Amino acid sequence: MRRCDVDQLDSGQTYWVPAVVSPERDWAGAPGCRKGARYMVNCLTLRASRDEFEPFDSQLSCLRWIMRNRAHLNRTLPGARIRAVALDRWLLGLD
Repeated sequence: MRRCDVDQLDSGQTYWVPAVVSPERDWAGAPGCRKGARYMVNCLTLRASRDEFEPFDSQLSCLRWIMRNRAHLNRTLPGARIRAVALDRWLLGLD
């Protein structure tokens, strides 16, 4: 799903996405970024993305996906904490 398609989601439901914050400037997970830059994790490439993501129906399913892919995520997003966040709060910058 692309960020511009977010209006197609059911507004009455909370969706969850894996997200990450860059731990340093010019971080290996997102070259050229600033420290503290916020990204969602693209579930197909397992890389940081501002626009492409796959929403999960529950926090539990998002956390399960993170745990299943933990080893690869640690390689592609080194030094960062990957966590499950509510999509609406993340897009509004509240989380």
